[in-house]
Amino acid sequence: MLLHLIDHQRSLQKSASAAELLRVLESPTREFVNTRVDVDSHPPSSMRPRYFPLALCASLLCLCWSYTLRSSVSWVVSSKDVDVEDADLSEEVAPALLVDGAGLWKANVLGDRLETPGLGEKVEPESEEAAQLSSRFFSYPVEKVKKSGGSSSPPPHQETARTARYIAHYSDWGHLATISTQDKIRGLPFGNILSVSDGPLDNSTGVIYFYVTPMDNTVTDLKSNPYASLTFSEAEGDFCRQMVYDPEDPRCARLTLTGKMVEVAPEELAFAKEAMFSRHPVMAKWPVGHKWFFMKMDLIQVWLQDWIGGISIIPLEDYFKATPF
Repeated sequence: MLLHLIDHQRSLQKSASAAELLRVLESPTREFVNTRVDVDSHPPSSMRPRYFPLALCASLLCLCWSYTLRSSVSWVVSSKDVDVEDADLSEEVAPALLVDGAGLWKANVLGDRLETPGLGEKVEPESEEAAQLSSRFFSYPVEKVKKSGGSSSPPPHQETARTARYIAHYSDWGHLATISTQDKIRGLPFGNILSVSDGPLDNSTGVIYFYVTPMDNTVTDLKSNPYASLTFSEAEGDFCRQMVYDPEDPRCARLTLTGKMVEVAPEELAFAKEAMFSRHPVMAKWPVGHKWFFMKMDLIQVWLQDWIGGISIIPLEDYFKATPF
């Protein structure tokens, strides 16, 4: 290619003016030819159209060099700490936030307005205040709740009743198994994760309280069959991780409480509310339109495995006499 260009250069006329030569030397085309032009010659006329596409591509690349490709999907990231207790969670606002949590992830592809795919209707973007409120709707500042487990260590595995009370007290959630009423699995086991408390951190009772809504499949199951099993694992805390115990390792204790789920009586409501809301403060702001209510488990059996070599069935009397502290 270089020889071809040189041949063309030698065949050019030598009558070019100094001004024309300067224009040729300053032309971007010369950057791509990478050849020499005689002082008295014109650049070949076929050179410009041949390398024009390269020059155009180079110009576009230079223009795009300072641009950054960004995703069209965004979500709220704010340094402002929205306190749920100070927020407006009235009956008009709270249910909408509870149901339409997906509003935080909307594709901002139409500028200032959003169009619902398939419906053609446009909705205004979620306000910053509403987005912050919905993102914090099921959260609360960590410093408002004492760390579960405190500085207490698990009891010796030989003290089975105390170990059972320890797990029941310091667990913030458990797996509740019921007999399902759902059409496809009617009569079969169904499990669900529920937040629990047996009292404030400084007052353990051994009685497990729940805060539930009739909208939950678990509550529907309990209306048909009130008996259930609630399972805890010591893997919820730090002990098993520190000891490098797998959650299925018998030394990583697991506790299953079986009993009858009943609604809390009016005379016990104050303590049930304190037990749940002191451990799960955000519950106090959940929308009353979902008809939340308190339940507890009347125990029938306490099943524990906390060491290698078998399980323990702990008498209820021993369970309630023990203390987790």
